[in-house]
Amino acid sequence: MTHFQMPTEPPLVGWDIHCHTVFSDGTQTPASLVDEAKRRGLRGVGISDHDTSAGWPDARQAALEASMPLLRGTEITAVDGDVSVHVLGLQYDPHNAHITKLFDDTRAARLKRTQRMVQRLAEDYPISWQSVLAQVKEGERTTVGRPHIADALVAAGVYRTRGEAFAGEVSASSKYYIPTPSPSTREVVRAVSEAGGVSIIAHAGDASRNRLLLSDERIAALADEGLAGLEVWHRGNSPEQRARLLDLARRFGLLVTGGSDWHGAGKPNELGENLTDEATIAEIVRRGALPLD
Repeated sequence: MTHFQMPTEPPLVGWDIHCHTVFSDGTQTPASLVDEAKRRGLRGVGISDHDTSAGWPDARQAALEASMPLLRGTEITAVDGDVSVHVLGLQYDPHNAHITKLFDDTRAARLKRTQRMVQRLAEDYPISWQSVLAQVKEGERTTVGRPHIADALVAAGVYRTRGEAFAGEVSASSKYYIPTPSPSTREVVRAVSEAGGVSIIAHAGDASRNRLLLSDERIAALADEGLAGLEVWHRGNSPEQRARLLDLARRFGLLVTGGSDWHGAGKPNELGENLTDEATIAEIVRRGALPLD
């Protein structure tokens, strides 16, 4: 980050680069994402569905038609010891063999895990695998997971909203829960780097997601292995964690990003509630394998 100053306060204008669509667990199409980003006056937007790049073509077409700059990314599920970690892989080559296989393996494992959770839940609730698949918007191109179970329980009248389901039987503390088999954080960072992309740890200070957070030492090690940045501006990161992450970014020369983690109606998160400044976007694009459309 030699060409610009690292931000120390949340940007008031910029890009929202952490957004989900119907290609994973969001409720809106890529075109709706782009339209909403333009309506809200964002400088640009990023698509980052879970463990897939399947929504990129639709998002790119919509962005071109709307004259809205688009960052292409994926939120990649990983594990680091006992810590669940999500890595935003940005501007990578989607045809790279390593990252393509990583996604295929992760999505296959996620599918089996989701089927097993549904089998458990079906013993006590009016839910079936078919009722879960009915919540999937893009067929086999969709990364299927717990949000679709939650939506099926809402459709069955068990809960009123997806949020209530996640606070109940779909939560990680539920007896029905099964962890997602995931690659290591080191492997994910390496795969993104090999594909020419930029890796950012998402919501690294969100204590509501993990009993344990990544330690300073693990973040330092990942920085040595190619990690490019930390998502500091996220609603799940407390003020204390934001300060900690900013300090780590200074110490290890990491990029600082922000994003809403928008899911449409799937979460209360508002598009654009946390942003990434334009200078950081320019640096991500400079480092990445893809041009900015």
